[in-house]
Amino acid sequence: MSLVKPFDKLPTLNAATILLVGTDESQQQQLAEAILKEKKTFKINIHVATSLPLPAERDHIRPRIDLIAFMINMQSKHSLRNVEASLSHMDANFFLGKVCFLITGVGRMNHCSVEMNAVRKLGNLYCSPVLFCELDSEGIRVATAQRLLRMLQICAGHMPGVSALFFSSLMKSSIDE
Repeated sequence: MSLVKPFDKLPTLNAATILLVGTDESQQQQLAEAILKEKKTFKINIHVATSLPLPAERDHIRPRIDLIAFMINMQSKHSLRNVEASLSHMDANFFLGKVCFLITGVGRMNHCSVEMNAVRKLGNLYCSPVLFCELDSEGIRVATAQRLLRMLQICAGHMPGVSALFFSSLMKSSIDE
């Protein structure tokens, strides 16, 4: 069992890696496909996992992870508990702009089993942006993919003059207001 660390490997030229962590594999797949369909100027590696830690035996072939998106389904307390348990397997440096929380299932508030305050508190506790999205809708899925792609581009260092920490602090300020 090893910690996921943001700076333990060298970056790859014109490439970036995103890790989607969540219990709903179909939503992970839909989001990954939407990200891959978007126009981009760099190569994207998308890895999916149901939880952390990642298997240590494959660590030597795993690329550097530039952004981790934790997916929490508002209809599943298991989804929230899974993310909370996974957070302990991460190096603290990831929370310097390389983590976000994707909250799905918000459109069906009468079926929610996770409290909105719990996910907001999670974002505040880990100083990470919380993005609300409804991946069942094609338009919102495309918009979410575009947003993640922009964040990934920044986290991988492909945007001159903008760091992941600076970008994260800008997003954090807009959420708090």
